[in-house]
Amino acid sequence: MKYQTVIGLEIHAELCTESKVFCSCKNGFGFSPNTNCCPVCTGLPGALPVLNSKVYEYAIKAGLSMGSKISKYSVFERKNYFYPDLPKAYQISQLEYPLCIGGHIELELNGVTKIIRLNRIHVEEDAGKLIHSENKGSLIDFNRCSVPLIEMVTEPDLRSAQEAVALLEKIRQILVYLGISTGKMEQGAMRCDVNVSLMPEGSSVYGTRTELKNISSFRSVFAGIEYEVKRQTDILEKGGKVIQETRRWSDEKMQSFAMRNKEESQSYRYFPDPDLLPITVTPEYVQSIMAKLPRLPEQRIKQYVTEYNLPIYDATLIASERETAEYFEDCLALYNKPKEISNFIMSDILRLIKGQNQSLKNIPVNPKKLTDLLKMVSDGKVNVTVAKTVLEEIWKTDEDPEKAVVRMGLMQVNDMAEIEKIVREIIAQNPQAVEEFKAGKSKALAFFVGQIMKATKGKANPQIVNELVIKLINI
Repeated sequence: MKYQTVIGLEIHAELCTESKVFCSCKNGFGFSPNTNCCPVCTGLPGALPVLNSKVYEYAIKAGLSMGSKISKYSVFERKNYFYPDLPKAYQISQLEYPLCIGGHIELELNGVTKIIRLNRIHVEEDAGKLIHSENKGSLIDFNRCSVPLIEMVTEPDLRSAQEAVALLEKIRQILVYLGISTGKMEQGAMRCDVNVSLMPEGSSVYGTRTELKNISSFRSVFAGIEYEVKRQTDILEKGGKVIQETRRWSDEKMQSFAMRNKEESQSYRYFPDPDLLPITVTPEYVQSIMAKLPRLPEQRIKQYVTEYNLPIYDATLIASERETAEYFEDCLALYNKPKEISNFIMSDILRLIKGQNQSLKNIPVNPKKLTDLLKMVSDGKVNVTVAKTVLEEIWKTDEDPEKAVVRMGLMQVNDMAEIEKIVREIIAQNPQAVEEFKAGKSKALAFFVGQIMKATKGKANPQIVNELVIKLINI
């Protein structure tokens, strides 16, 4: 029998607020173990939580960007369970009255557009972190306790590991674009629980699902789903029944292991947190947040293609990260040549950033310097090859492009007589190449241009060089 895979994700993303969700401890990664916690986040008796309003602002940004309805009324509840990294023995979360209801993400995969529905986005706090060691047993770091999270719960609309990873990548891009999460899965800033079940092809009745808990890389999500599909298929084909349970994924062994029976909401004995009042969100507050939302990649790509006539590849690359898109748009405001700007950003700016591990926010070549350099190309003061050399120089020196060109002696030679003298010399020195050119070999022209540019140290106007080579050879 053939089976259809059914997947739903519960995606947890840490929010990058300055402080934690219910206390004033700094919200950050990399602190020494158990040095960034207080009575509130470790749940000591008598300590009272106070909501960080920035957490709600960030969560609403996520909801609005994913088409969710923002609830006017939301409630924090205690999710009770016992685990070593949860010192309070409960987690403050939302169940009955979440902040964001519904929503969707539009996926485009292999030329097909698919809508993945969201059930909800709710706010909660993170637990601590267990550190397992062969020599020392299991240790607990409470620094992560009460770090703010949003949990994005999808409907079971995904049908393959490829779709699941594409959705995670899309959500990560949105969260980073909004500036509300780092999305660094290697630091635990984004992880997900994966629910997988199988149903006979053509059926509409979902099978028994299993949950893969706390997966923190795209690679592991893909491998975990593929493994679980195979495992469940083998069970069903042998006449067995899949058990509803929570399973742990091992990257080392590339397989999942049973942890415990899957709990339902009643297992956690949810009840409203008596120390936190219900939250009322006004339409005016939501509107004020909406007014400050950045345009997301899809909107920018559409504009770049339709208004600026960029190829879809250029538009997608430029819009993929908010910093790159804003740098491009700042350049465009100074010099209305979209393709010239995108060419330099893609081929040179991004290469230099990657090579020196920098951010576009603090590079020495700001939009004005780049566009000044491009204007020099347009005005015939330098050619593109020289401009690339100058770009690397001002990246080091932080000087004005024109001053750098003058200092380096790279101002373009446009003097027809001066260039003609050099062209005649190169032609006279290479009679065989002349014959090849006359025989129709296109490489011969490239040879002459290369030799002339070398003789002029790249300063000759390429257009004049091409015209003179063709003219003088054909005399």
